[in-house]
Amino acid sequence: MLYGLARATPGHDTSKFNWFLAALPPADFALLAPHLRAITLERDAVLYETGGDIEHVYFPHSSMISLVAVMQNGATVETVTLGRDGVVGITAGLGSSHAFGRAVVQLPGAAARISVLHFRSAAKESAAIHGLVVRYIDLLTAQIQQSVACNALHMLEPRLCRWLLQMHDCVDGDMIPLTQESLAQMLGVRRTTVTITARLLQTAGMIRYRRGLVRIVDRAALEDAACECYAAVRQHVEETFALSSRS
Repeated sequence: MLYGLARATPGHDTSKFNWFLAALPPADFALLAPHLRAITLERDAVLYETGGDIEHVYFPHSSMISLVAVMQNGATVETVTLGRDGVVGITAGLGSSHAFGRAVVQLPGAAARISVLHFRSAAKESAAIHGLVVRYIDLLTAQIQQSVACNALHMLEPRLCRWLLQMHDCVDGDMIPLTQESLAQMLGVRRTTVTITARLLQTAGMIRYRRGLVRIVDRAALEDAACECYAAVRQHVEETFALSSRS
């Protein structure tokens, strides 16, 4: 099935579509369109594994994907979160298809998928696609560097606020399907620690939590409580796609 939701059309809210695809000029997007497929990503699905080959490039729409580092003992920690403002497997556009981490679906939902071969071919043919790939890889590098600093320097509560805000950006509405177990894995802490911290946010009136579901109640308060990394990453994202729209 051809993908018909990845790109905004006049009169539609572009924030609900994948930003990378929405930033492309129509003629350049047309190089990708025949090969894009609409898919639904299920929670915990692994799109590629550490050391494996990247066979497809993914453009999240209402889903969220985490890139995680995996230790020898099986422990994991998130390095970057990718939603509708991101692309999974983007390095394939420049010829690299080797996975250095695991890509796992954290929030189920819609996405677009294209084979590496078709994406690479379009990037070679289109200066606009190639240029956006290069700028997006720079953005991804900046996001990973910010995440490393965040994990090393910031306390759990502001890190959790940041993570909830990133997830909120990926969904339409205030309800986020989320388990404490997945939060603990992504934050690299014990589940009991996440439980205590989530209760603090709930007591403060920022969220409401019941098993497997988080409701964002006061986003402004979450933004105030989050570490500086959320605003820094958002600025990088907005600058990248604003630059692309002027290209």
